[in-house]
Amino acid sequence: MHRRAFLAGVATAAVYAAARQAGIPRSLDEVAAVSRVDDMEFKRTYRYIVRELSLEVQPADPTDYVPRFAADLGVSEEAERRARELLEAGTRAGIHSGKSPVGLAAAALYAAALLTNEKLTQGQVSAVTDVSEVTIRNRYKELLEAADSEATAAVV
Repeated sequence: MHRRAFLAGVATAAVYAAARQAGIPRSLDEVAAVSRVDDMEFKRTYRYIVRELSLEVQPADPTDYVPRFAADLGVSEEAERRARELLEAGTRAGIHSGKSPVGLAAAALYAAALLTNEKLTQGQVSAVTDVSEVTIRNRYKELLEAADSEATAAVV
């Protein structure tokens, strides 16, 4: 049984690594949710595979998640574009460092919906993205502040 669990962990980690290298945005949590492997074992095995195979895996980019989440939430193209702009401003301001890319994408879409007067609640975004409402609330404020600071600096 232990060997079977190990092989399942390696298979799950390999699928996640392949998706990352192919530029297919999926979070660790999304893959873990459909795996038969314990969450911690999956993450440990993924780190092991990356290290042992010397894989060059770039950090996930929050903007990669925006199109899928925007479609699932039914927001406009304008809101999707504004979400990408907010994420770009956040990146320039350095707020993305150490933050979940999925959380940032979720927050950017929520903030963009507010800016485009679209009816979207934190609960709706949370349900689609599997990001807590607390995370969405914290990140969207940071993204709006970064965009605000950038706009103010451009005027001065």
